[in-house]
Amino acid sequence: MDVNRVREIIQAENKIEVQFQGQSVWIDGVDEQTATARVHAEGNPGNSMTVDVAQLVEK
Repeated sequence: MDVNRVREIIQAENKIEVQFQGQSVWIDGVDEQTATARVHAEGNPGNSMTVDVAQLVEK
């Protein structure tokens, strides 16, 4: 995935399923300069991590 698509997903009105390493995640934010996104597993917002946007897969 690229930074522009991540930004579109964040701003979308409808839920768009995104996965990281086969697990569904919510995108909390994106850093365009480093091409990373802050994500957390669905149902576990307290466990967030920063990942490369190229590792995110839209389902």
